[in-house]
Amino acid sequence: MNTLSSNLALRVQDLSVWHGQRALVQGIDFSIARGGVMTLLGESGSGKSLLAQAIMGNLPGSLRCSGQIEIDGQRSDAADAASRQHGWGRRIALLPQEPWLALDPTMTVARQVAETYELVSHPAADTQDESLRAARRQAHTLAGQALARLGLSDAADKYPFMISGGMAQRVAFLATHAAGAPLLIIDEPTKGLDADRRGEVLALLQTAQQQGMSLLCITHDVWLARALGGELAVMLEGRMVERGQADALLAQPRHAYTRKLLEADPACWAQPRSLPAAHPPSPVVVEVSNVAKSFGPQALFSGISTRLHAGEIVAVSGPSGAGKTTFGNIVLGLLPPDAGQVRRGAGLPRTAFQKIYQDPAAAFAPAITLRQSLRDLVRLHGLDWQQLEDLLARMRVSLALLERLPRQVSGGELQRIALARVLLMRPALIFADEPTSRLDPLTQQEVMALLVEQARQAGSAVLLVTHDVDIVRCVADRRLSLGLADEAA
Repeated sequence: MNTLSSNLALRVQDLSVWHGQRALVQGIDFSIARGGVMTLLGESGSGKSLLAQAIMGNLPGSLRCSGQIEIDGQRSDAADAASRQHGWGRRIALLPQEPWLALDPTMTVARQVAETYELVSHPAADTQDESLRAARRQAHTLAGQALARLGLSDAADKYPFMISGGMAQRVAFLATHAAGAPLLIIDEPTKGLDADRRGEVLALLQTAQQQGMSLLCITHDVWLARALGGELAVMLEGRMVERGQADALLAQPRHAYTRKLLEADPACWAQPRSLPAAHPPSPVVVEVSNVAKSFGPQALFSGISTRLHAGEIVAVSGPSGAGKTTFGNIVLGLLPPDAGQVRRGAGLPRTAFQKIYQDPAAAFAPAITLRQSLRDLVRLHGLDWQQLEDLLARMRVSLALLERLPRQVSGGELQRIALARVLLMRPALIFADEPTSRLDPLTQQEVMALLVEQARQAGSAVLLVTHDVDIVRCVADRRLSLGLADEAA
């Protein structure tokens, strides 16, 4: 090992990922210094997550890779995945894109974080009962402290299905970070989080970096890329098309694609023209009267009253954990309110109320291909397959992806397929729970425009959960705030 290598946490040389004879990722070269950070930007499907999986040695069996990878001074052929798998948790760790897939549904939040401290961070504890008990007590204490730092103490005794998507993302981060691996790969760490929670995750990443941890961050969040600093690389169709210091590249991008990507950030969207008032008013799809909901001793919201009209887009805002997803599920009829009443339009079937999940993996059967899932939907409801293909084409989703299982496509690609499936149903109401949080700015702009257009044309009411105030400004007719005044705006 030479001196240059000893100063590097990661070196990637001529890395390519292949599906048969087709290169999905090609000719990637970069390095990360110890304590350094590299951020990857690029649209969904550009190869960012495949690159991370190749580095980890965790590619799907149908794919192969070539090139050289050096982690913490240990060099291996990229095709030799086993040599890197031995270092999982101790030399290299990965926070995956979907928090629901990263968490064990049978374990409480505190236990999942504590387990990492116990089994990975302190593997030297011998098998004597007293040593094991001491290690577990220490792990439980460390887990409690970590959860408290991210405002998750109240979630410690809950299971993953009982917490919000934003909370699940933070828990998954803590469980990964607890091992203290010197190289951490983070795939979309701030998606679906409000501004305060994004700031907390940023602070945790910066603290870890100051303590010597090296970061490879995959993100669609331009704010995060700018705040992390270090080096930034932009990926398009499996290649790095631009690379440099983050502040300089973001201030003066050279590549046309980079400029287009940055211009599509919601902060740069044009304010839409005001829509003329409907005469007569459009029909009421759902009426909510004095609705309240609590979980145990925790009151989420109370006294919420509003009407959702056909073709209207209502944004639901509030801090992470305020009950936005819970409120939407009550509107859909998936949860009962503790108090108050929800009246849905007369004569509307249950299928007239559809949900776009924050975590798209939760919306698809994991063991059958996407094509089979969609074929079953079209056949069951007598829909038009060509209309589905047209929707997928507008969202730039390759039909070849439908031959894969849900876990074999990126979160952004899966979310676009989920959105097309819901739009095909032409529902009376769409509960869109952070529908674009997994999308890059360019795809997010296209998909949000399509959702608004299709909802207006079909007369579908949209209940939109988003933490992005710029999206609310540009697409919503009005806003419903939870966790603040708990009343309609």
